[in-house]
Amino acid sequence: MDKPISLARIFAVFTKIGAFTIGGGYMMVPAIQNEMSKRHWISDEELPDIVAIAQGAPGLLTVNMAIFAGYKLRGVKGSIVATLGSIIAPFLIILAIAMAAANFKDNPYVFKALQGVRPVSVAIITAYMFKLARTNCKQWWQYLIAAVTLVLVALLKVSPIYILLTLIVLAVAITWQKERRTR
Repeated sequence: MDKPISLARIFAVFTKIGAFTIGGGYMMVPAIQNEMSKRHWISDEELPDIVAIAQGAPGLLTVNMAIFAGYKLRGVKGSIVATLGSIIAPFLIILAIAMAAANFKDNPYVFKALQGVRPVSVAIITAYMFKLARTNCKQWWQYLIAAVTLVLVALLKVSPIYILLTLIVLAVAITWQKERRTR
């Protein structure tokens, strides 16, 4: 039996993720995947399930992912430690920025630096989305669902909740129909 991952190590990894991921939420997904994958804590096949569950649960994506990943690693204690690790560093960084913001709010260099970070965030999220599609879309219809969902959410502003509920109903109906035919 493998030795359980220490709570201190889980805390350290999630603190690192929280501290060095600018943009939060979706920016943390690739960082969490990278850290979990290189340590063999969570497989590339399991992570999309964690992302989907975290996205569907109420609350912040980052916190929800830490909760689910921590739980998989060490149960309730792992959830608590991963969550604390993922929020402490960003909290302290934001607190420091807020305290210093009065001195820099009109600084054009700071403004330009923040503008430069935005396209990097978009590129990282896009790259992760392509990786996620390559890992999880094995058949043509899965790519079609991903493309249609992208158009519905990004261009037509349809809520992802409606799309997920529709796909769940369709999947259950198709499975039920197939089982009925085989009887």
